[in-house]
Amino acid sequence: MTTVSELLQSHPQRDDIDIDVLSECIEACSACTQACITCVDACLGERDVDALIECIRTDLDCADLCTVTEHVLLRMTHANVAVVRETLEACAVACKTCADECAQHAEMHQHCRTCADACRRCEAACNRLLEILG
Repeated sequence: MTTVSELLQSHPQRDDIDIDVLSECIEACSACTQACITCVDACLGERDVDALIECIRTDLDCADLCTVTEHVLLRMTHANVAVVRETLEACAVACKTCADECAQHAEMHQHCRTCADACRRCEAACNRLLEILG
């Protein structure tokens, strides 16, 4: 059991939500933020940084949305389901966009390949949580 899932299990305002799916999404958002920020830094260190401007932009957008999504999901007391859904949808779109962009550079840059993988995992986790929210 992870720290996040343990905290969610002990939360007094817990609804009938699958804590495993929720904690998986929170952790995927955190990992994706880390991957995107690291990818940005690595892109800035590359010789062909001008060719990576769109990648940097999508990494930053994705990292910001993943951070917001993680924070919204951690707040369970009186959660507004409409806000949670919209946040998850935006995060999934940002992750898909970032993964697609990073995949274009994956053969040349390992950091882009790793980031694309993290983005795809986060997109899938957001979509799984959206499914159980109905």
